[in-house]
Amino acid sequence: MEQPGATAPREKSAVPLAEFPAVAPRRGLQLLFIHHSVGGRILADAGPPKAISDSIWSTHPEGGGLRGLLEKEGYQVHEASYGSEVGESTDLPDWLPKFRDQMDRLLVVDQQDRRLPEGQRNQIVVFKSCYPNNDFGDDASVEHAQAELRALLPLFEARPDVLFLYLTAPPLAPRIHGDVAWKVVARTLLGKADPKARRAASGPRARRFNDWVTRPDGWLSGYARKNVAAFDLYGTLTDGKGDFLAWPTGDGEDSHPARAGNEKAAREIVPFINRAAQRSGLFP
Repeated sequence: MEQPGATAPREKSAVPLAEFPAVAPRRGLQLLFIHHSVGGRILADAGPPKAISDSIWSTHPEGGGLRGLLEKEGYQVHEASYGSEVGESTDLPDWLPKFRDQMDRLLVVDQQDRRLPEGQRNQIVVFKSCYPNNDFGDDASVEHAQAELRALLPLFEARPDVLFLYLTAPPLAPRIHGDVAWKVVARTLLGKADPKARRAASGPRARRFNDWVTRPDGWLSGYARKNVAAFDLYGTLTDGKGDFLAWPTGDGEDSHPARAGNEKAAREIVPFINRAAQRSGLFP
C-alpha cells in the first residue's frame, strides 16, 4: 500500500487527486460498492471459489483482494449485486432511476437487501457498470452514454454529505468466438454486421467515452462540489496496450479479467478512494 510521501501514480481520476495524501481518513467509513461479476472478482481474495451470494465472492481464483485491502485501511465494505433490488441493474441507463428513486435505501445497504443497523449509513458509494457497456455500436451511443452520466450530477449535488465514486466500465476482451460457416453466410445475406468488425470498432469508441469520463474537461467539468470523482478502471485494465482488456480469460475471449488485472485494479483503487475521501472534506 502506498505510504505518505510516496510518489503519486499516474492520475486516473477526473478530478485532481495527486495533491491529497493516499492515507485513509482517521476514522472508519461505511462504503457501499454496487457491482456485478467483475466487481465481485476484484473485491474477492484469490483462492478456491467461495460465493457469499450472487456475484459476491469471498474468494475466487481470479480474485483481486480489494475488499481486504479496503478493510485494512479501516473501511467497512458493503455490497449490492445480482439478486438484490439495489444491485440488480447496473447498466448506464439504470443509474439515474436507481439514484433518483432508491437513494435513501442504498445509503443503508449492508449486503444485498439487508440493511445496516439503525442509525448507520454508507458515507461512500462506489458504483460501476460492467463490460457490455463498452460495446458502443456507433457514435450516437457514445453521446447517449455521456448524457446518462451528466444526468446524475444534480442528484449527487443534492447530497453533499455523500461521496460518490464512479469506476468506468471494464474493457471488452479483444477476441470473440468465431461463427460457424453457415452463420457467416446467413449474416451476410441478411446484411447484418460482422460481430468481429463491431468489436474492433467498439474499442476506439470505448476509449473516447472513458477518456471523456476521466478527463478534467470531461464529465465533471464545471461540477463545483468535491463529493464526486471517477476512476479510470477501463484504462487500468487496458494497461496502455490498446482499447481492449489486457488480461482476458477464456483464450482471450472472456471479458472477465484474470487475477493479475484484478490485483492491479485493487492496488490502484485503494489510494484513489483514500485521496477522494481526503479531497471531499466530508470526513476527518
